[in-house]
Amino acid sequence: MNAQVLDSSVEFFDRPFIKPLKLSSGTITQITEARATVRVRVDGREATGRGTIYLSDLWAWPDPALDHAARDRALRDLSNFIAMNLTELCGNSPHHPLELGLRLHESVCHAKSPVGTILARAMCASPFDAAIHDAVGIALNRSAFDLYAENSPLPSADHFFETGSAASAIRSLLQAPRETLDAWVIVGPDDDLGASFAATVKTHGYRCFKLKIRGKDNAKDVAQTIAVFRAAQAAGAAAIKLSVDSNEANPDAAAVLDYLQRLGAEDRNAFNALAYLEQPTARDIEAHDFDWQEVAKLKPVMLDEGLTSLDLLAYAKRRGWSGLALKTCKGHSFALVAAAWAKQNGMLLSMQDLTNPGLAAIHAALFAARIGTINGVELNANQFTPAANQDWLPRLSELFEPRDGVHRLNEPNVAGLGSIL
Repeated sequence: MNAQVLDSSVEFFDRPFIKPLKLSSGTITQITEARATVRVRVDGREATGRGTIYLSDLWAWPDPALDHAARDRALRDLSNFIAMNLTELCGNSPHHPLELGLRLHESVCHAKSPVGTILARAMCASPFDAAIHDAVGIALNRSAFDLYAENSPLPSADHFFETGSAASAIRSLLQAPRETLDAWVIVGPDDDLGASFAATVKTHGYRCFKLKIRGKDNAKDVAQTIAVFRAAQAAGAAAIKLSVDSNEANPDAAAVLDYLQRLGAEDRNAFNALAYLEQPTARDIEAHDFDWQEVAKLKPVMLDEGLTSLDLLAYAKRRGWSGLALKTCKGHSFALVAAAWAKQNGMLLSMQDLTNPGLAAIHAALFAARIGTINGVELNANQFTPAANQDWLPRLSELFEPRDGVHRLNEPNVAGLGSIL
């Protein structure tokens, strides 16, 4: 299966948040959606695919020396550059779409660029990678997750696997798609836990709650965790699951261990409800070289922003990370290879969000449905940018607007990555 990129383009949409999203690095009130379109030829057929992502500068490139406008402008410029040079960035020759995606990732992430982080560059490349896979799947009338039936050579990935075949590892990873996925609602440290919270829980049946904690004061973070757990109970939620995300604000692994020990001592039920922690400490995991084994004995700790290269997978395993918090914004190809490696090495997988809008949410849900995540899928555009989902409503309301605590996929085997839905 050899796909050739024929042409590509990108367009941008301004998306205001209906409520602020507070990260440890600052507060997001508006964002740019980058929507890529790619035309390919594969096996004598041509098709056009689409992919989209939010250019979340504050998350991917939290540089205090630059304001949001400057970072956003640089991310748009890089996205335009990728659109104009996609064929060259993918290696100039036809290949399997995953190989094209990994070549794109490598070309963009390691080229000289005014965009100051690998994570931000990968984010700009990701909708093009998704669009390539979407187009190939549409051309062949197959799900993009069904492109691994044969052990096609994937030179950028094969050497990461003992068998020498990334395609075989991905095939072993993928499962029959789930049609329902647990839905999560984000709860910030300043959010009201009164009537509005209770109404949201009852309307959508939420039982899974992602806590944005500050990571600076364990006493306050423990109190917040317990307060959310008890408010969820009071609102009628059952079989409650929690996750916590400090957006790398915890100083070290010892502080995270202390948080868990305090939580267990103060409210055992809230502790038992805690399913996992997203990357608690700084994203350069080699510079901030912590041993996570003691933390992982209590709760899974998932690597997120710190995974910017497949070369870091073995190192992360050695340092005691429990698994990977995957995000499609790092690239479909990158995420798929990382997930396959993690599964072969006994690591857990979750599927996290970048407030993925519309088509990006469909992509993330399809991905989560096939890889056996521990959390279902986190999709939160409905909380922050619901207008970005309007083109898919009401026909996909069961996906974008959870009921009974789950997202529902009515067509999990759709061709490509879902742009035709």
